[in-house]
Amino acid sequence: MLALAIHGGAGTIARTALTPAAEAQYRAALHAALAIGYAVLATGGPALDAVEAAVRSLEDCPLFNAGRGAVFTHDGHHEMDAALACGRTGRAGAVAGARQVQNPIRAARLVMEATEHVLLAYPGADELALEHGLPVQPPAYFFTQQRYDQLQDALAAGRMQLDHAAAPAADPNWKKGTVGAVACDAHGHLAAATSTGGMTNKRYARIGDTPLIGAGTWADTRCAISCTGHGEYFMRAVAAHDVACLMEYRGLSLAEATRVVVHDKLAPAGGEGGLIAVDAAGNLALPFNSEGMYRASRTARGDEAVAIY
Repeated sequence: MLALAIHGGAGTIARTALTPAAEAQYRAALHAALAIGYAVLATGGPALDAVEAAVRSLEDCPLFNAGRGAVFTHDGHHEMDAALACGRTGRAGAVAGARQVQNPIRAARLVMEATEHVLLAYPGADELALEHGLPVQPPAYFFTQQRYDQLQDALAAGRMQLDHAAAPAADPNWKKGTVGAVACDAHGHLAAATSTGGMTNKRYARIGDTPLIGAGTWADTRCAISCTGHGEYFMRAVAAHDVACLMEYRGLSLAEATRVVVHDKLAPAGGEGGLIAVDAAGNLALPFNSEGMYRASRTARGDEAVAIY
């Protein structure tokens, strides 16, 4: 029954764009996060703890667009979103536009457990984190040269750069998007967590699907979902919750419900991306309609996989 899946973003990930060394780095980071999350499940821990632990590992890795690897906004700072949902209790917490908290997913859990709210935005998200002693960091902690160079390219081109977009020829490692995790624990309880830095050169405090419960993140007694891709399409489709609805109202399996959402609904509308999902029996589904999705999974049957394309 134990099962865990993680993702590090979906989009245009050309095989020719990643050097063997770079690909090895991504695979190692995914494997490390998977091992951390699964260790929680293997020792009897709850799904909620497992997804938080896995996502925290990915947030701490500068390779991915979340936490330490978050992209720059138009104004040259970072605005990070995260959400966490517990299928056992039906509760959820999320933050949007956080700028200081080291691990936005921890702040999202704090919203769920320490307040009566679901979603807090900047500056409240950081204020709550500070009040409860969560680690915060100065802007320099979130600075990476590659992300800064991406901002300069986007400013010069006068465009916002979605975190799933094709890599410019000068930057073969442009794609490093949203991160997420879904888990089923020994009791069949489910949880999901998602975290992102958004899009390069974004303005007007834009918020994507990640912190919106039902759009980019969802968990109930049937399934847990974490999405990645073009957020506006996932929001309009309420993609994560739609999977649960297809399972409940149409009796579809997890695999079929996720296929319908990703390939039959999102893809025709232009919604590039994918999702990871798990049901209460520990079945996993990791569909995507883009060229690739950084992903990894492990089950109690001993099945373990790390993949990009």
